[in-house]
Amino acid sequence: MIEVEGVGKAFGPLPALRDVSFSVPTGSICGLLGHNGAGKTTMVKILSTLLEPSSGRALVAGFDVVAEPGKVRSSIGVTGQDAALDPSLTGRENLVLFGRLRGMRRKQARVRADELIERFELGYAADRGVATYSGGMRRRIDIAVSLIVPPAVLFLDEPTTGLDPRSRRDVWALVSDLAAQDVTVLLTTQYLEEADVLSDSIVILDAGRVIASGTAAELKRRMGFSYCEVTPLHPEDLARVAAVLGKYEGVEVDADTNTVSVPAPHGVTTLGEVFRRLEELDVELMDISLRKPSLDEVFLHLTGPTLTV
Repeated sequence: MIEVEGVGKAFGPLPALRDVSFSVPTGSICGLLGHNGAGKTTMVKILSTLLEPSSGRALVAGFDVVAEPGKVRSSIGVTGQDAALDPSLTGRENLVLFGRLRGMRRKQARVRADELIERFELGYAADRGVATYSGGMRRRIDIAVSLIVPPAVLFLDEPTTGLDPRSRRDVWALVSDLAAQDVTVLLTTQYLEEADVLSDSIVILDAGRVIASGTAAELKRRMGFSYCEVTPLHPEDLARVAAVLGKYEGVEVDADTNTVSVPAPHGVTTLGEVFRRLEELDVELMDISLRKPSLDEVFLHLTGPTLTV
């Protein structure tokens, strides 16, 4: 459904994308990840026909983004980082407005608006001004707007930024439901957990190049090592545990989960070393175990220490 072949884009002497290639099958979700400035938004703009590539070729829903931009636009929906809504209108009025802008007759736009209001469970707020909506409600109605004409491909650019955990999971459920209905989704996100949960495939950009691609499980396996995770029984011991294990390169401390994670390139041998060090410290442990790397750790390993996606 999305085919990208050797796409490059330069702004004057500055290359934003360099020989980017990937594909997204119909009805699947692809997570596009990378640091700020890696080229994610540029890629989305090219695929949604807002920019032309400097080189290479891209097809969306079978149409060339340069030669057939009108056909591409009629096949896609786009939800940007900021809600593209008129706050002076109600949710229902926004949906009808965008339906009319997409060429629907008035009655057809109203029927479609009613369908989306029911689908997104917004009936209780449909006739309230959007200015009164919470962040999660705004994001849901914004995604609904992008579906006013059912798209073959949906581009979601950081759809859950700023949402609380519950609203974020509501959006996850909506996105998963769309993929189950054969809508192809290209997702950029700041939350690697989100990409891990939602994506059937992941493409990681760094300095405009694809540096890794595959499923989340495949990317985790490519790291080639596990992590030893230590959870002290008493949270006040976390700092002492972190100090003792600080000699290990790549040690991570998470005060929220009360854990210290240490790269374990030698598996059980590393686990044994960590356990002996903690025995000398005489700290009670709730748990110590080996675990697979998270997608956050894969991302850091591949792109460097600054996690700003």
